[in-house]
Amino acid sequence: MIKALVIDDSAYNRVTLSRMLESDGSIKVVATAVDGEDGIKQVLRHKPDVITLDLEMPVLDGFAFLRWIMANRPTAVIAVSSKSSDRSVFKALELGAVDFIAKPGGRVSPRLEEIRRDLIGKVMQVAEVQIDNLRARVRAGEAPPPPAAALADGCLGGLDLVAIGSSTGGPPALQQVFQTLALLPVPFVIAQHMPPTFTRLFAERVNRLTAYDVCEAEDGQFLRPGGVYIAPGGMQMEVHRDSEQLKVEVRASRPADLYAPCVDRLFETASDACGARLLAIVLTGMGDDGARAIRKIRDRGGHTIAESADTAIIFGMPRAAIKTGAVEEVVPLGDIPDAIRRRCTTA
Repeated sequence: MIKALVIDDSAYNRVTLSRMLESDGSIKVVATAVDGEDGIKQVLRHKPDVITLDLEMPVLDGFAFLRWIMANRPTAVIAVSSKSSDRSVFKALELGAVDFIAKPGGRVSPRLEEIRRDLIGKVMQVAEVQIDNLRARVRAGEAPPPPAAALADGCLGGLDLVAIGSSTGGPPALQQVFQTLALLPVPFVIAQHMPPTFTRLFAERVNRLTAYDVCEAEDGQFLRPGGVYIAPGGMQMEVHRDSEQLKVEVRASRPADLYAPCVDRLFETASDACGARLLAIVLTGMGDDGARAIRKIRDRGGHTIAESADTAIIFGMPRAAIKTGAVEEVVPLGDIPDAIRRRCTTA
């Protein structure tokens, strides 16, 4: 039985989220709280396994609560985002939230069932969360990142493209990679499991905080060295060649698609376009997205890296990729920028 705590200043949201959680027989809501201060009391009393956390509350807001809980009793926290706090979600993830969901909203919202399924799915990941790794990442994030090096002269390693796939725990991991990675003359494409709208907001955030030119990818966009192209949430992104240039195609998801965006689909098309001149990286996340394509990439001479269990918030995706036997390097997150740089700048 998973013990859940719901923290929200809205009585409607407390009731709605509690009902959603308890619609699954393996989850029990042990308490609710009206703000962060009340939330601390309930955490100490009930020791929940997972917490849903409103970010905008009186007395003690969600950000202050996250700082307290990560310092005193690290626990899996799912942020609850309203429209006004969409951009704040990424700050919450930096402070230790594992993931986020949309706020239920009005009583007749047609999205309630979708939100319920999303919430239950994320709560069921709690057993996979590496809390020690989460706490270590938050501590590391409290120190300013080292300055990124200047633009390298050329990609001597012969790479045409770097493709990265990630899910739960991915946004802070990606931000850390690009804040510390030297500005390299190679394009990057990213499939991060994330809902629509949030991928654009995330791209804008990373663009502000790094030396890279980061954007949410658009259909038909040609890839430029030093550019980072994030697949739009809810869509599928592919890489193709057009007159020797690489470009992305953004397509609607199919009902049968398990992930949107899908790491396997991005990796497979990137491998078709680049062959041995591709570097593919699998970061933290639940499930096995990316593992199927990793085999194809290595069969074609491409290069592969996976984040190690030492730092992954959820080791599912890296573990599945490693199990294929097609991963060349398994390294902690802090070493991934150097691994990318070596692949790009070593002949």
